[in-house]
Amino acid sequence: MSKRLYVVAGELSGDAHGAGLLRSLKAMVPAVEIHGVGGPGMAAVAGPGLVDWVEDAAVMGVWEVLKRYGWFKERFARMLEDLKAFRPEVLLLIDYPGFNLRFAEAVKRECPETRLVYYISPQVWAWNKGRIPKMVGLLDEMLCLFPFEQPIFQNAGLKTTFVGHPLVDELEEKRITRVMRDEALVGLFPGSREREIARLFPMMIEAAKRLRSWRGDLTFEVPAASAKLAGQIRRLMAAVGAGDLITVNTGESHSLMQRAGCAVIASGTATLEAAFYGLPYCLVYRVAPLTYAAAKVLVKIKLIGIVNILAGEEVVEELIQGKAEAGAISRALRGLLESPEKRETLQARLAETAGKLGGPGAHERSATAVADWLMAGRHD
Repeated sequence: MSKRLYVVAGELSGDAHGAGLLRSLKAMVPAVEIHGVGGPGMAAVAGPGLVDWVEDAAVMGVWEVLKRYGWFKERFARMLEDLKAFRPEVLLLIDYPGFNLRFAEAVKRECPETRLVYYISPQVWAWNKGRIPKMVGLLDEMLCLFPFEQPIFQNAGLKTTFVGHPLVDELEEKRITRVMRDEALVGLFPGSREREIARLFPMMIEAAKRLRSWRGDLTFEVPAASAKLAGQIRRLMAAVGAGDLITVNTGESHSLMQRAGCAVIASGTATLEAAFYGLPYCLVYRVAPLTYAAAKVLVKIKLIGIVNILAGEEVVEELIQGKAEAGAISRALRGLLESPEKRETLQARLAETAGKLGGPGAHERSATAVADWLMAGRHD
């Protein structure tokens, strides 16, 4: 007997994790029929019922969303009609909270018989704990990636399962055997969005210049997420006469994390990936002043790096806003370059923290939870 799943992911990271979950789910429930929206990875696994929309859907910031309001409204209505006609046993929402929590509300109202499962919890523990009671009323189960998230939702009355972080499996596949770290190689990770690179990479270039003048044998490498971003990075280097200072490669971030002696990394998933591979680094974060002022009012946590949040203390040095400048970056990296003991201590702490992400098998654990709801059926 076939089972029906509707799934919504709106960004490439959610698409990557969702593809792994769907692959495991199809092995468990071969007759499952999948509709919904996601990215190329999920579309390849799910088949023609799932539309690849991430290129258009993955917009950042309030203003960008408002500019596309009509498009989102039209897609929302079309997806709701598709779901009502499809009548799935389960709606699986993957991250993307701005859209997905509104969609959950509409589905709960229009299709109360469909079970609602959320994968990759919205970071309400940082931004808005007031959202939690609403989520308890909407959702049937929360599947979370971090152990500290489980009691937050469970204590509020929502069935919650810690499935572990899918990065553990995804990164293990990319581990290079018998690789040696080059202590004179410094990794520069300015992020994977144009605006982020424009804001952070110029000060990384300046920090590299200062470090090279201090120690002439140092080499620098920057991984670009795409050929387009590699072009942007090269233009920024050429503009300040640094074309020969830094090697640019495309799609080599995981390799660099395993080869470099130390690094500076933009706040985001890359900081977690680096911790998994044991790369000593400092974290940088800088946004527009108004955005930061608004965030300071909303954010309820003292540390912003996920590794530091997991550890409950500042394991990795955080250079935020005004502190995120070339001098501070070069000093932090110089501290790591000068002291093998400091690097080894940090590597041990990173390994300890990465161990909290759960063992291999996150895709299977999350798929098992979804399969359980599919087999339980709708509550008509």
